[in-house]
Amino acid sequence: MKRLKHLFQRNLEWATGIKEANPDFFTDLSRQQAPDYLWIGCSDSRVPANQIVDLPPGELFVHRNIANVVVHTDLNCLSVIHFAVNVLKIKHIIVCGHYGCSGVKAAIDGKPHGFIDNWLCHIKDVSRLNYSKLQGLSQEDKCDKLCELNVLEQVKNVCQTSIVQNAWRSGIELSVHGWIYNIENGILRDMDTCITSLEQFSERCGEI
Repeated sequence: MKRLKHLFQRNLEWATGIKEANPDFFTDLSRQQAPDYLWIGCSDSRVPANQIVDLPPGELFVHRNIANVVVHTDLNCLSVIHFAVNVLKIKHIIVCGHYGCSGVKAAIDGKPHGFIDNWLCHIKDVSRLNYSKLQGLSQEDKCDKLCELNVLEQVKNVCQTSIVQNAWRSGIELSVHGWIYNIENGILRDMDTCITSLEQFSERCGEI
C-alpha cells in the first residue's frame, strides 16, 4: 500500500521552514480563526486561493466546488456562508471564477459526462439565460465569456441567500465581490460587482 510518504516529507519541510522563520506562527494560528474574507472558488487545482492573493493560513476562509457555483439547495455551501458571516464575522465574500474552467467547458461541449452532468446543469442554466451574449462566439470565446457570466450569476445567488440578506437587514458590514482569475498569467480581475446592501442589490440586480 502506498502511503504517499513524499507528501508527508514535503509537509515536514514546509512546517519546519515556517517555524524557522516565525517560531510562534503555528501557536498563534491555533489560538484563533479570524479571517476577513470568504472565498468561493473553483476546485481546479490550478487556482489555489491563498496563493493567488498571497495570504498566509488563517487569513482566508475557503469554499470550493466545480465551477464556483452557489446553489440555494446546496447545504454545504450555505453552511459555509452562514458560518463565515455569523460566526467568523467576515467582512467580504469573494466569488472567484477563472478562465479555462473545465466545468464550464464540460457544460457547453455537448458531450455526456456522467454524474457530473447533474451539477453542470447549473452552468447550462447560466448559458441559457445569457444566450444572446454567447451567440456567434467561437467555442473558446464562448467558454471565457460564460466563465465571466457565471461569476456574475453566482454573485447574485450569494446576495439572494437569506444569510446575506439578514446580515444586511441587521446592519452588518458585508460586501459581496465578483472576481475572475487568468490561469495563463496569474492575474485577478475585479468584475466591478461589489454589492454592500439590499438597496444596492435591488438597484443593480438587473445589471450584473
